Amino acid sequence: MQYLFTISAAILATASAFTAPRPLRAAPKRTVRSLTTMSGLIGFATMSGNSERIAGYIGDQTGVSPTPIADVTAAALEAADWIVLGSPTWNTGADDMRSGTDIDDWLYSELPNADLGGKKVGLFGLGDSCGYSGNYCDSVGEVYDCVTARGATVVGFTSQDGYEHYDSKAIRDDKFCGMMCDEQNQMDQSEDRATAWVAQLKAEGMPL
Repeated sequence: MQYLFTISAAILATASAFTAPRPLRAAPKRTVRSLTTMSGLIGFATMSGNSERIAGYIGDQTGVSPTPIADVTAAALEAADWIVLGSPTWNTGADDMRSGTDIDDWLYSELPNADLGGKKVGLFGLGDSCGYSGNYCDSVGEVYDCVTARGATVVGFTSQDGYEHYDSKAIRDDKFCGMMCDEQNQMDQSEDRATAWVAQLKAEGMPL
């Protein structure tokens, strides 16, 4: 009997070794990726196509297709996480309506309907720094005044160095209040200026 008991105990011990539950392992930690994407808006006004070309350079750097300013609504501005606006200057020296394009009316009809509080906005402009040296890119100064009146923070100020102008209504604190391009005299510099400016906007916290 003692022999049978010993064999039975050995069998039970062996069976327990195969059937004993294994300790549970902690589930691996998973990295949760944010599905939130930032949306941007590039609005431009143009007469001869130069502003559209510069907007295209910016679009190439950001992956956002530019939109004619007449198609930019207040709702679109409020929905955008970042905004870039561009304008040429034709009606130089005027107190307002300085571009001679759709943006002249847009600034006083559509833009006032938008709340831009907390948004970062970049501005770019075009002008002739040799032919209109005293009014170079004046219209950008008007855009600056209008968007800041709606609560926006304008970023991307640039140096006046490298241009032939002697005055501009787009100057704030001794800098241009955006990126200025001269397609009449410095067309070969515009794409590089746009590339450098987009990098500057990113460095200044615009969520491109």
